[in-house]
Amino acid sequence: MDEKQRLSKRVAELKPSGIRKFFDIVATMKDVISLGIGEPDFTTPKPILDAGVRSLHEGETHYTSNHGKLELRQGVADNLKKLYNVKYEPDEVIATVGVSEALYLTFMAILEPGDEVIIPTPCFVAYQAEVILAGGVAVEIPARVENDFTVDPDDIRKAITPRTKAIFIGYPSNPTGAVAPREVMIEIGKIAEQYNLIVVSDEIYDRLVYDFDHVCFPALDEGLRERTVLLGGFSKAYAMTGWRIGYACAPKDILQGMLRVHQYTIMSAPTTAQDAAIEALKSGEPHVQEMVTEYDRRRRLLVSGLNRLGLATFEPRGAFYTFPNIRASGMDEETFAETLLREEKVAVVPGSAFGPGGEGFVRACYATEYSKIEEALHRMERFMSRHG
Repeated sequence: MDEKQRLSKRVAELKPSGIRKFFDIVATMKDVISLGIGEPDFTTPKPILDAGVRSLHEGETHYTSNHGKLELRQGVADNLKKLYNVKYEPDEVIATVGVSEALYLTFMAILEPGDEVIIPTPCFVAYQAEVILAGGVAVEIPARVENDFTVDPDDIRKAITPRTKAIFIGYPSNPTGAVAPREVMIEIGKIAEQYNLIVVSDEIYDRLVYDFDHVCFPALDEGLRERTVLLGGFSKAYAMTGWRIGYACAPKDILQGMLRVHQYTIMSAPTTAQDAAIEALKSGEPHVQEMVTEYDRRRRLLVSGLNRLGLATFEPRGAFYTFPNIRASGMDEETFAETLLREEKVAVVPGSAFGPGGEGFVRACYATEYSKIEEALHRMERFMSRHG
């Protein structure tokens, strides 16, 4: 019996992660400067670390409710109200094992077999996979660099069919750093209301924006709040990737469906991580601002450096990624990434790993220290002098 007979068709046909391929290569090499991995290089701020340690010492080593701790859910709701003036009750919030689990719960809860989800690309590699694993169909629509990789609402309209169940949006964007202006979000909202669609909005990078005010999708109006699943978490803004703690906010009927899946697969998010997240909401803001200021400094260095090398890069306004066009090298994105890694030990990720529209681009992450970015640019200058 071969693998395809032993595995379900959904799993057997999933594409391997194009990001993981390059991480595996990097792990075998020395002295590599990685602009590939999408996580903060900062350690979790000390007050948050201390809260996690204190939680363990105080014996908080048991399950919480399936929903998550009430104090955390209330804190998430209060924070969203303060930041974006959108109101959620604690029973409309669920604590999850990162946004990854929140994605899984969402699509498992809302999709019937064959339901379609419209997903603008390039995008984080898990979005399409989670739709497929839930029995749905991922309908990819490429965003374009001419629009700074913000989706064109007309492309969403053209992709709608009788099987369309939801529109997925993820701004600020991984891998492009794109943000969506209010007028685009309003237009997406009109489409969702016209066709009675659910909107799933991944806003994990909402606090990492530069010269831009993040637009929280369900905050646009009450009608959109009632058809939106909002995904967020603590990994990026609070440097808590390894804690694996996120959340989802949704109308009560959808959230109850998500909770049913959650209670049979996860039980509850890690208790220690929930206690750390509570502290993050209480005292983490100064640390968030410090990290954002440093990311912005790195962002300006990397964008200007890439443009100087002839690798045309639009200005990312959110997250911690740049998405340079590498056609000046005469290579495709896969060859560029492999050759740069082999010759100069600088790791980037091919844009095609993130779906249609990523061809001819690579993702370069500035969540690494300033001096390493300077050295990476120096190495890339040597590389482009040979290949540019």
